[in-house]
Amino acid sequence: MAKVGTALRELRGAQKSAKGVSLYSRFVNRPAGRYLAAVSYALGLTPNQVTLVSAAFSFAAAAAVALAAPSWGLGVAVWAALAVGFAFDSADGQLARLRGGGSAAGEWLDHVVDCAKLTALHSCVLIAFYRFPEAYGTGGHGWLLVPLGFQFASVVTFFGGLLTEKLKAKPAPGSPAAAPSTVRAVALLPVDYGVFCLVFLALGGGGLFRWAYAGLGAIAALFLAAFLAKWFRELSAVPR
Repeated sequence: MAKVGTALRELRGAQKSAKGVSLYSRFVNRPAGRYLAAVSYALGLTPNQVTLVSAAFSFAAAAAVALAAPSWGLGVAVWAALAVGFAFDSADGQLARLRGGGSAAGEWLDHVVDCAKLTALHSCVLIAFYRFPEAYGTGGHGWLLVPLGFQFASVVTFFGGLLTEKLKAKPAPGSPAAAPSTVRAVALLPVDYGVFCLVFLALGGGGLFRWAYAGLGAIAALFLAAFLAKWFRELSAVPR
């Protein structure tokens, strides 16, 4: 326990900037990840092992959505597994900083798992809509396009944001970090992965889940258009 406490104290002073982060990630997921990182450190786990733990929770939840008939109990289990997986996704980077820095291979693994879980989760929703049309009210095949559209918006947003961070100009060494915007943190809530996970609590509601999922998908598409315009404008100012 002493080792966990020491790790927590060190991690409190080694947090990433809150700029561009939603309220959920800032006040729920990152603190949860900090505790998981401290426990993982005490247990002697590596960041890559923590990444794989995150993947195990996330892919188990996605598989459950595709294979099990929808129910309120399933919804709680799926949400819990996704939330824990997301917290471990935060923990791996914090653990890497605690251990003195990560590796290129570790960063690669983290991003590949993130992209894979997004793709898998929306694919499994599509499978669920196809396998259980009576429960979800998705007898019309047009509803199968909703997970495909949501998946497209999520993956392009993920890749576009990642690539933008790699290509845009880096701040000068020693320059003060920009203060996080509360308005922006609130505005980003609808496209925060942790908030998205909450929709699975409605799995037992059938039509309720279908419409809530579709609503978040529409919001994701709108944010994608706004993000693409913003990122292109920012990168247009970067000299080549």
